[in-house]
Amino acid sequence: MDERFDILVIGSGIAGLTAALEAAELVRVLVLAKASLLDTSTWRAQGGIAAVFGPDDTFSSHIEDTLKAGAGLCNEDIVRCCVSEAPERIDWLRSLGVAFDTADSNPQDLDLGREGGHSKRRIVHAKDMTGRRLEEVLLEQVERHPNIELRDNCLAVDLVTMADDAGTRRCAGCYVMDIESGKISTIGAGATILATGGAGKVYLYTSNPDVATGDGLAMGWRAGASIMNMEFFQFHPTCLFHAGAKNFLISEAVRGEGGVLVRADGHRFMPDYAEAAELAPRDVVARAIDAELKRTGDDCVYLDISHRDADFLRNRFPLIHSTCLPLGIDLTREPIPVVPAAHYQCGGIQVDMNGWSGVPGLYAAGEVACTGMHGANRLASNSLLEALVFARKAAHDAIKWSQVLPSISSQLPAWTTGLARDPDEAVVISQNWDEVRRVMWNYVGVVRSDNRLERARKRLSMLRDEILADYWRFVPTPDLVELRNLADVAHLILEMAIGRKESRGLHFNLDYPEKDDPLWGRDSVIPSPVRRR
Repeated sequence: MDERFDILVIGSGIAGLTAALEAAELVRVLVLAKASLLDTSTWRAQGGIAAVFGPDDTFSSHIEDTLKAGAGLCNEDIVRCCVSEAPERIDWLRSLGVAFDTADSNPQDLDLGREGGHSKRRIVHAKDMTGRRLEEVLLEQVERHPNIELRDNCLAVDLVTMADDAGTRRCAGCYVMDIESGKISTIGAGATILATGGAGKVYLYTSNPDVATGDGLAMGWRAGASIMNMEFFQFHPTCLFHAGAKNFLISEAVRGEGGVLVRADGHRFMPDYAEAAELAPRDVVARAIDAELKRTGDDCVYLDISHRDADFLRNRFPLIHSTCLPLGIDLTREPIPVVPAAHYQCGGIQVDMNGWSGVPGLYAAGEVACTGMHGANRLASNSLLEALVFARKAAHDAIKWSQVLPSISSQLPAWTTGLARDPDEAVVISQNWDEVRRVMWNYVGVVRSDNRLERARKRLSMLRDEILADYWRFVPTPDLVELRNLADVAHLILEMAIGRKESRGLHFNLDYPEKDDPLWGRDSVIPSPVRRR
C-alpha cells in the first residue's frame, strides 16, 4: 500500500518549513529531507533578509533597487507584493522566536545592515549566522506540530503523475528512496510542494551544500512544468579560497560594512569597474574579479576589512572569524582570499503568484521556483524573503486546490526496476559527475561566448545520453539519481544561455556584450518534454 498525505513538502529549508507550518494549520503534512534536516542552503545563509524598517527607507526604494538589479526582467507585481509583505514576514519570524540583532541605542529597533545593490540599510540579520537561526527556530516549530511528520535521508526520485477520477492528469505524489536501504516507495499527496533549493552542484565550484543537485527542478520539468530563466545563474563574488575550506561563503555584509577587494599586489580594483565599487550588484563584482584573475593569472583576489575595529568585526562576523582563524586567516589583521563560486539560480520552475507550476497538484517555492522576483540578477538578501512570502502563498493555494480537485481512488503505481541490474562500475558515474561540472564551469560560467557554449553543447549531449542510458540500465543509486538530475539541469541552463543573444544581468556573452531590450527584453522559457492533457 502506498502512503498518502494531504500535502507533501519536499525540502527542509526556509521555504519547505514555512510551507509546512502554514499548511499544517488545516491539513496533514509530510516533510522530506534528502540528507539531515539541517543540510540546507538556508542553514548556510549568512547575510540576512531584506525588509523595509529604517526611518529613511521606503517600499518604493526597495522595489527600485530590486528592479535595477534584475536588469529589466523582474515581474514588478511580484516584486511589489514581496517587498510590501516583508515587514510582516519578519514580525512572524520574531513571533516564533527568531532573535534578530537589535540596535545598541534601542533594543526595540532592528540593527539593519547594508549589502551590494541596496541604496539603504535594510538587511535584517542575526550576526553572520542568520540562516542557522532561522532554520533552528522553524525546525523546532515544525517538530512540535502535531500535523507534521518529518523524515530525513529520503531522496525524491521522480514525481508521480496520473489521471484522477475525473480524467485530469495531475501530480499525485512522489517516488521516494530511503537512502540507507535503497528501497523506493510511493508517497501520495493531494498536492506536492517542491522546496528543494537550487542546483549549485552543477558547477565545479559552489557555495551550495552537496544536496543542491537540482532534484526538484529536474523532477518538475519531467512531470510537465515549464522552466524559466536558467541562464541567469548567480556566482557569489566572494567564496573563501583555501584548501582547508569547502563551500564557505564570505558574506556580502563584509563589503557592506566597508570591506574592499584588492589584487595580490594590493591594488583596489572595484572602482575601476563600477561607481558603486564593492557595493555594486553581485554580477558586476563577480565579472570584475573574473576579469582580474584572467588578466593577472592569480588564483584569487583578497577581501580586506582589517581597517575596521577588531572587536566590531569579531562581534559582527563571529562565524566568518571563527572559520577563518584555524586556517591561519585573521580577518581583523589581514585580507581574506576569495574567488567567485556558483551560488544561486535566479531561474527555476515557472510559477504564478501562488507558486503553482501549471501542473495540477504541483507547487514550487524558494530557489527551485521562478516567480519573476529576481529577473536577470538577484538583489542580495532577497532570496530568504521570497521564500518566506511565496511559501506561505503556495501552502494555502495547495490546500485549496487539493480539496477541489477530484480524488484519486485507485492505487498509486508502485516503483518497479524492471530488468535493471545493480551498477557494476561506480567509476563511470563519478567520472560523468566530474565531467558535467567541469564542462559547466569552464564553458557556461561567469563569462560565456558562442564558441564556449557550442563546445559545451557537444560534450553535454554525449554525457547526457550516457547518463540516461545508465539510469535506465541500472538499479538507481543516490549518486545516479542526482547525476541524472544534474544532467537535465545542465541541459536547461545551456540551452537558455545559447538562446539569449545578448548580455544581461548574470548572463554575459563576449559575442553579444550589450543588452538588447527590443529582441531580448523577455523571459526565457523551455516547456516540459511531457505533453499535458
